[in-house]
Amino acid sequence: MQNNFTSYRPKAIAVIGPESSDLAFTTASILGLFLVPQISYEATNEALSLKRLYPSFLRTIPNDRLQVEVLVLLLQSFNWTWIAIVGSDDDYGRQGLQGLYDLATENAICVPYQAIIPDGTNEKGAEEVKKIVHSLTQTGVRVVVVFSTKRVAKVFFEAVIQHNVTQMVWLGTEDWLLSPWISNIPNIEKIGTVMGISMKQVELPGLREFESIYSGKNSSSQVENCCQICHKCRSFSPQSLPTPSDFDRQVSFNVYTAVYAVAYALHELLGCKSGACSRDTFYPWQLLERIRNISFTLHNQTIYFDKEGNPGTGYDIAMWERIRESWSSVVIGSFRQNQRRLDIIRDDLKWHTEDNKVPVSVCSKECEAGEKRLKTSVHQCCFACKPCPKMTFLNKTNVYECQPCMTHEWSPPKSETCFNKTIEYLYWTEPVALALLSAIIVLFLLAMAIVLIFVLNLNTPVVKSAGGKMCFTVLGSLVCACCTLFFYFGVPTKMRCMLRQPVFAISYTVCLSCLLVRSFQVVSIFKLAAKFPMFNDFWVKKNGPIIFIFTSSAIQIIISVIWISSQPSVPTEVSDNFDSQIILACSESLSAAAVLEIVYMGLLSTCCFVFCYVGKDLPENYNEAKCITFSLLIYFFSWIAFFTTYIVYKGKYITAVNILAILASIFGILIGYFVPKCYVILLRRDLNTTEHFQTSIQNYTKKKSCN
Repeated sequence: MQNNFTSYRPKAIAVIGPESSDLAFTTASILGLFLVPQISYEATNEALSLKRLYPSFLRTIPNDRLQVEVLVLLLQSFNWTWIAIVGSDDDYGRQGLQGLYDLATENAICVPYQAIIPDGTNEKGAEEVKKIVHSLTQTGVRVVVVFSTKRVAKVFFEAVIQHNVTQMVWLGTEDWLLSPWISNIPNIEKIGTVMGISMKQVELPGLREFESIYSGKNSSSQVENCCQICHKCRSFSPQSLPTPSDFDRQVSFNVYTAVYAVAYALHELLGCKSGACSRDTFYPWQLLERIRNISFTLHNQTIYFDKEGNPGTGYDIAMWERIRESWSSVVIGSFRQNQRRLDIIRDDLKWHTEDNKVPVSVCSKECEAGEKRLKTSVHQCCFACKPCPKMTFLNKTNVYECQPCMTHEWSPPKSETCFNKTIEYLYWTEPVALALLSAIIVLFLLAMAIVLIFVLNLNTPVVKSAGGKMCFTVLGSLVCACCTLFFYFGVPTKMRCMLRQPVFAISYTVCLSCLLVRSFQVVSIFKLAAKFPMFNDFWVKKNGPIIFIFTSSAIQIIISVIWISSQPSVPTEVSDNFDSQIILACSESLSAAAVLEIVYMGLLSTCCFVFCYVGKDLPENYNEAKCITFSLLIYFFSWIAFFTTYIVYKGKYITAVNILAILASIFGILIGYFVPKCYVILLRRDLNTTEHFQTSIQNYTKKKSCN
């Protein structure tokens, strides 16, 4: 038995056809053994592309795999995600149905119903077709893909018309969409919109003229010499020639292309470009190799074959349109295979709906932006929608879960992305900061002015009664406390956070200690000296004021050192209070040392209040009760306001409120205690005399004697 056919020379060097995949499987298997080129113009089965089984098979029509891809693109372009698929009971229908179901499911298109259409020529088959049509009406789909041959499609649509199924969209394949078998079914216009895939519609120039010329030549001599197999063709006349349908023209062009492919390959193989063709012997496998590599242009169409023997042509998207009493197809789009792109002309499409709008075929309406899906069925197209909460977003790669934003990001409800949080702190250049800095400068100037006035009038009775040189300690501590305010502006640093509160506490403690000593001294001179002379003598001779101020300040220093050592304030990013902001601030830790620091300052303030109250009836020039009480009330109210604000608001401007509280505390002492003294020194010089003070003491003594 011969098993090497490389030198085999069959009578036919190439075969054009056949028209169906079923026949092509048989011929391709046989011709493949001899490597005889076979070009089919209508066989679309994907399996024929397997070169190890059918090495010499090629075709001028795309295979069913490409048709399935285009159908899915068409469904996606109109957002049809709830469809049914029916197919004919043959390889074409079964494989097409399965391939379309698999690819549609991968692309989030749900198929709640699929069925194989049986042969409806017998009674049992007809009943099955009726059941399929009835089931279609129960699924709620508006779009049905009919992957069938034209013979079975005719039976199916006849049943559809009998069941009065209307306002549906029927997507067809190239086998039946433009076939007169379907468009000539009575009442077919009632079923709805028919559209789908067709071969590229190319007008074959000269075909009609050729038929007219051929049909006019039917003399007996010509008939005798004619080798035409189709004897009925001899009976055609120019008047009786049938009008070819769109489907006929497509198939004709596929045949035309196949013939030209063989012709071009032969010309190359025989070297006909030189002007004369070679008469050398050649073999089918040589011609096959030339056909595989051929590339030429035919009526503006580029013709070539890929490695699987499939053409590089694409598809047209056609829609049925009623013109007078007949149907014709209108090309509404195209698929370009080399670009893998589907283009649809959406203008003036005639949908068979009441408002001529695109039919909707979905199980559930699409969720709004930022809403996740909650499955309500086994089909992924059936779902409920739930908004994503704030600080989460919906990633389009997973529409069933809201993803949390990162710590430095935020999002509003129903968001599809996260946004970077804005970094907030008290900038040096913003209006609020500039206003506070202006207030600080005013405070410095006021303190310096008071120091200057007191230095120039150090030996006057008013300055001595205010505390003498101790006043400079008070003013110095207030200036030091004021310096801590600069630590609150700009980006918080470790050093700023660690020092600003302890330095203020120590400075203000020195100030309160001095005021407490001053209050106690006045009370001691006028009220305690007579009752406790030894204590008063010890207080004066042993430098009691200095010791007390030093000891009181040392205690606060120790508390602050413990606070800094154990749990210091450090720069931190606060993102919990505001969704879209990160507040750069110093941590506010409520450690035991921090609480003790505040309590200690409160204790000193309370003691000042007590001694001020005890000395409320002292001589007017020595009575500091009103001045100190006013200063301390401002201190208390400012910090009460700060802590109240801190509880309800923790934005970046809480730093500004903290600065205001410190400013108010310092201004309170300057305005309440020192400014009245400056007023007397500068404007009431008659009150700043020794005689006036002595008179005041004498009047106090007389008043006490009378009582």
